[in-house]
Order: sequence, then C-alpha cells, then structure tokens
Amino acid sequence: MAELFEASAWEKVWTYRDTFLLGLGNTVETALLGLLLAFVLGAVFGLMATSGVKALKAISRIYVEIIQNTPLLLQLCFLYYAIAFAGASLGILYTGVLSLGIYHGAYVAEVIRAGIEAIPKGQFEAARSQGFGYAGTMLYIILPQSIKIILPPMVNQVVNLIKNTSCLYIVGGADLISLTYSFVTGANTGGAYAPAYIVSGVMFFVICFPLSTLASRWEGSLKKRESRVAAAPKTSAEARRGAAV
Repeated sequence: MAELFEASAWEKVWTYRDTFLLGLGNTVETALLGLLLAFVLGAVFGLMATSGVKALKAISRIYVEIIQNTPLLLQLCFLYYAIAFAGASLGILYTGVLSLGIYHGAYVAEVIRAGIEAIPKGQFEAARSQGFGYAGTMLYIILPQSIKIILPPMVNQVVNLIKNTSCLYIVGGADLISLTYSFVTGANTGGAYAPAYIVSGVMFFVICFPLSTLASRWEGSLKKRESRVAAAPKTSAEARRGAAV
C-alpha cells in the first residue's frame, strides 16, 4: 500500500487514464444492453406470473427460482463456455450482456409481479366489468398504478446490475475492473495497485450513489404519501362527527 502515497503511482494512473475511461465506457455499454434485456425478460415473466394461467405461472416460477438461487458467476461461466464449446462466438461483451440480462431479468420479473399484486383486486374486477380484457386491464388500469410501486426497487436493480458488470473479469472482459487488473499487472504499467483500484471505485461510486440515493428518497416519499392518504379518510370522518355534534 506504500504506492498510495507515492506521487509517481498517481501520475502513472493519470498518464494511462484512457484505459480507465475505456473500461468505464465498456461497463456502461454492457450495463445498458443488459438492462434492456433484463427489462424485456422481467416484463414477460412478470406478466406471466400474474396472468392467472397455471402453465405460464409455473414457467415464470421455474425461471425465477433457478436464476435467483444460483450465482451470477456460475451462470456467466456456464454461458461463456457453453457457447464456446458449441462452436459459436458472441464475444465476451455480448456474453456478459446475455448473462446479466438473464440474471437480473428474474429479479425484475419479481419486482413487476409484486407491483401488480399490490394493486387491490377490486381494480381488476372493475376493469373486467367495463369490458377490458387482460391486455387492456394491464395497459390502462393496473400498470399505470403499479409504476409508483415498481420504480424504487427497479432503480436498485439498475444499481446492482451496474456493479455486477465486474463479474466479466472472470472471463477476461474489457469492463472497468478487468482493464484495471490489466493495468496493475501490465509490464509497462504494473504497480500502482491502490491508486488504480481507488479510481475504479470512485467511478463506480459516481454512477451508483446518485441512483441509490434516488431510489431511497423515492421510496421514502411514496411511504409518506401513502401515510397521508391513509390518514385523510380518518380525518374527514372525525371532522364530520365533530360537525354533527
């Protein structure tokens, strides 16, 4: 850790700053593509879980349980080597996108399922009485109401996915952590371990901290709003009783 206080170590990191910026760019690209896939899979399996069709619910449950109860690293390695042994070549970036999307898709599916199931049953019954089918009920009645419930945990999933891009290091990716490791072990750039990993950590922090803060504040504001709404009918009833007296 002596290099932490050496100006030459920090100067070396600054000289090769393009390496870290490249890693950051690759991390962001992987995260965005992985998020897109996770949202698609999450929406599909989340709606399947609330469809009321036993076969679809079972398929969704199997997907969620298998993915959530096995490590991301295991899934990444299996996918990477399974594709390689099959003679195909997606490249490390897109293998990472696929594994991250599949993994976080299971969590997004649970977030969407929980958000939909939090809506009172009466809303579904009212929609059916107005002639709405399943698709119309979800699109116009249920999903607009569940968005406020879904968004805070969804932002947390975004943060988790960004951090989990570091798992690509295990298969020699080009993400921020992988390039940082290549930097500190390189023939010409070796050393400067502490400054290099501190810079990488700061880059992750700058991206993830605002999102985590947003999710926490969002969730807090929703709870306060729900408390005010719950207290409003009680207050109105007390006011009416007072007026009657």
